Amino acid sequence: MAEDGTPSGRILAELRRRIASGELAPGERVPSTRAITREWGVAMATATKVLSRLREEGLVRAVPGVGTVVAGAAVAPSVPLAAPIASTEPAGAAVARRARAVERGGDRELSRERIVTTAVRMADEEGIAALSMRRIATDLGVATMSLYRHVPGKDELLRLMTDRVFGEEPLPDPLPTGWREALETVARVQWRIYRRHPWLAGTMSFTRPVLAPDAAVHTERTMAALVGLGLGAEEMVQASVTLAAFVCGLAVHFEREAQAVQDSGMSADEWMDRQDVEERDQLMADPERFPMFDALNRGPEIDMSLDALFAFGVARMLDGIGAVIARRSGGG
Repeated sequence: MAEDGTPSGRILAELRRRIASGELAPGERVPSTRAITREWGVAMATATKVLSRLREEGLVRAVPGVGTVVAGAAVAPSVPLAAPIASTEPAGAAVARRARAVERGGDRELSRERIVTTAVRMADEEGIAALSMRRIATDLGVATMSLYRHVPGKDELLRLMTDRVFGEEPLPDPLPTGWREALETVARVQWRIYRRHPWLAGTMSFTRPVLAPDAAVHTERTMAALVGLGLGAEEMVQASVTLAAFVCGLAVHFEREAQAVQDSGMSADEWMDRQDVEERDQLMADPERFPMFDALNRGPEIDMSLDALFAFGVARMLDGIGAVIARRSGGG
């Protein structure tokens, strides 16, 4: 059936062509949703729709530990493709029976470790909105209910994912001896973790924190660096959590920017360049209403990248904590 002229229709037609021509051979991995968004400049939802349609048509299938690949002779089925001719079993029942047999084979290799690994990869590639127990099960080639024997639900899955990614880069042991250097080191490790996993910051809560030991150790080590400086227990906790909350709050923009790039096909700088010149001039070149913006517009370029904001913000946070320490020690 011919596709319409929508972005998803055009991408479907192109991927079908690649599969039919052999450009994408049986067993070869097809472009991921993230790759589709980059190549065609479409939203993640469109890319997800394309792969779902290809699976429905039987052109591709999920292979545990590999991803979505072209279906065909390169991947041998573990059960017969058709029932014997003499069988009186209804066709629908035969399909269901074969599916259950395949799922049981995948279940034997299923583990909490594989589920979490798949979930982290999926969130990294497609964003947290694309993550679901059903999607993970499809990717692993198992029944959705099989996952619940290893992970009770999505909340527990997110806890395990958080613990996993925080554990990827352990804090230096020991931390630098000075309290300021120690706290800055912790903050920078957190920043790198959030950058590698843009979905993470949006799942964090500082009022209902998850019990993830590899994440909790960051607060533990930060508080330990403040011991003996005259701060009370409450102040040490508040200083540690407030610093972590600042880093997380700014890191939320990693996923927002990634999604904006996928939706628009433009970087932040390219997007700014394409904004309506007249509207921009009203804001940046109106000395009566916006004298500060007008002055900035006439001066040297200012670095407003997330990394620059992080560096400035962490330094000011540490300045503030230092002022409290100085007051408690009688230094001011």
